[in-house]
Amino acid sequence: MGKNGGFLTPKAISNRIKAKGLQKLRWYCQSCQKQCRDENGFKCHIQSESHQRQLLLVGENPGRYIANYSHEFHSGFFSTLRRTFGTKRVLANTVYCEYIKDKDHVHMNATRWVALAGYVRWLGSQGLCEIEQTERGWYITLIDKDPDSVRREMESERKEKMDLDDEQRRQKLIADQIRRDKEKGIELPAPVYTELVRKDEEEKVQVSFNPAVLAEKKKVLPPSILVTNSKKQPDSLDEPDQKRPKIETPILKRTALDEVREMEEKRKEEQNLKDYWLHEGIIVKILTLKLGEKYYKKKGVVIKVENHYQAVIKMLETNMKIRVDQAHVETVIPAIGKRVLIVNGAYRGQEAMLEAIHQESFSVDVTLLTGSMTGTRIENMIYEDVSKLA
Repeated sequence: MGKNGGFLTPKAISNRIKAKGLQKLRWYCQSCQKQCRDENGFKCHIQSESHQRQLLLVGENPGRYIANYSHEFHSGFFSTLRRTFGTKRVLANTVYCEYIKDKDHVHMNATRWVALAGYVRWLGSQGLCEIEQTERGWYITLIDKDPDSVRREMESERKEKMDLDDEQRRQKLIADQIRRDKEKGIELPAPVYTELVRKDEEEKVQVSFNPAVLAEKKKVLPPSILVTNSKKQPDSLDEPDQKRPKIETPILKRTALDEVREMEEKRKEEQNLKDYWLHEGIIVKILTLKLGEKYYKKKGVVIKVENHYQAVIKMLETNMKIRVDQAHVETVIPAIGKRVLIVNGAYRGQEAMLEAIHQESFSVDVTLLTGSMTGTRIENMIYEDVSKLA
């Protein structure tokens, strides 16, 4: 064929097919973003003047170029993971294969991570993914940082915690009652079972109750039943002069100042109520077993907060520093009279003194020590809104 038919020659078609797909990474120049088809082409490229000029530019500040390549690689890989696999547990190599389908992707040999395993470990250290090493390789699971998802997870954990606390409290009360009875020497008599024998078939069965038991039952009856029964008796007090006078409780009227104060508190509550509550200097308790049993139910001090939802904690017993997510820790309520920090709500970030603890409603009363309302007593703040100060 002539020169005009060169576009349709088998060689030209083959070259276009090769150009569409992925080619060998060893013949790719990241700084010039140039893909060569064979070793000879790559050798010619690295000896070219344009490549030499680009190397001089990269050599002036190599750290900046590597950081940019690392950021682009992380953005593309993480976007592929979130868009394609979501929060499913998936093999890291599967995500990488999906990512490199794009011909213009940033190659890993241009980033600060030598291998895919190093990048996966970095994802785990930053709290972006849950990682697991198996015989097949590294598995990753995306941690969803959506505020609505985090809020739903926190509400679910709070409800489970309240149910567990109620059951533990009930078991503790039963155990204390048994212990007190044993200390007093009270022992329940063993039941004696006898056979029912009736000498006369026509004899009526009569049931009698102990008067002391009847008196005790009368005490626990509701007032409505006692009034109904008393009206049936002939000696009831029906005369008007013997009726008890009704006492009406006065209703306190709210002033304009109270309404303004309530509106101001609601405005502060809406403004300062966040889905994150971590603060530096507070003591928290770890609730997850993913960090190991040696950290489970242990307390530590928050020394640094990252991205609102993550914190670096220094353990109180071992002085070890670990990075945890907000969903894996809870606040700590100290003894009455100790200082606490309000971590959420209208008075977020203010120090206070713990005045009372209400276990039945899982709330506390505090007195503000800082801010414009110093000395004000705040009642019925939930446990999750306050935490002990280090």
